[in-house]
Amino acid sequence: MGSPRAALYAGVVTSTHWILTLVCRDQPGIVHAISGAIVQASGNITESQQFSSADTGTFFMRLQVESAIDQAGFEAAIAPITDRYGMTWQLDIVGRPLRTLVLVSKAGHCLNDILYRQRTGQLSVRLPLVLSNHAELQPLAEFYGIPFESHPVVSPGQKLAFEDRVLEVVEEHNIELVVLARYMQILSPELCDALSGQVINIHHSFLPGFKGANPYKQAHARGVKLIGATAHFVTSDLDEGPIIEQNVVRVDHSRTPQELVAIGQDEESRTLTQAVKWFAEHRVLLDQSRTIIFR
Repeated sequence: MGSPRAALYAGVVTSTHWILTLVCRDQPGIVHAISGAIVQASGNITESQQFSSADTGTFFMRLQVESAIDQAGFEAAIAPITDRYGMTWQLDIVGRPLRTLVLVSKAGHCLNDILYRQRTGQLSVRLPLVLSNHAELQPLAEFYGIPFESHPVVSPGQKLAFEDRVLEVVEEHNIELVVLARYMQILSPELCDALSGQVINIHHSFLPGFKGANPYKQAHARGVKLIGATAHFVTSDLDEGPIIEQNVVRVDHSRTPQELVAIGQDEESRTLTQAVKWFAEHRVLLDQSRTIIFR
């Protein structure tokens, strides 16, 4: 978490805008209790969303709160409630850039969208490095002023070394999110476990159909009518992690395979970027095998 910005200047207190997320077993009195704790923290709630999962009996809540109290004071104010209800919780500052590592291969559409939106202030992430198993996208990363590393991944030993490098970067830069922006390698179960809940992947919506090379050519041959993309958390079960966002666009027989590719890349870019944005804003909470998204 970043350091609070609350400060005293010439007798004028400037408030900090906080994000507070809470997860616990669903039971009566939670909203009343947490609201009272925020009053104790001299907080003003500017945004509030909650959800009770009937499937798992879990309560989820996301709040944005303005308060002049510092982080230690805020945490002390809510501690009796989080302890009483056995809450898993997180407190952060609204808009703090999330430390993010991006992995890529040769396709640059998703990376370009992330870097562009980060530069223009539409995406609150900070990228210390782009890591790839190919060198093709180095000029793109350098255009945006982001350091780039490439290491070949051909042999099992090289794959292991690449994943070791991923973990080194995660530790060195205290990475909070890893984004697979069309990184065309399967992560090992060990890496998936080490970064559980921190890795987001993107793929076309044809899966489990049209696997392998040229999925859009296969889709064209079968006359598909919908092109889309799915962003999800990465688990050791390939492409079966909890879904964060999905988008789709209708197509028809007049589209060439090349046009389908372009449409698909647009959907992949916007879907992945949206998932990253929600994650960076702490709007994505896990409810076992699915996600709760507080838009």
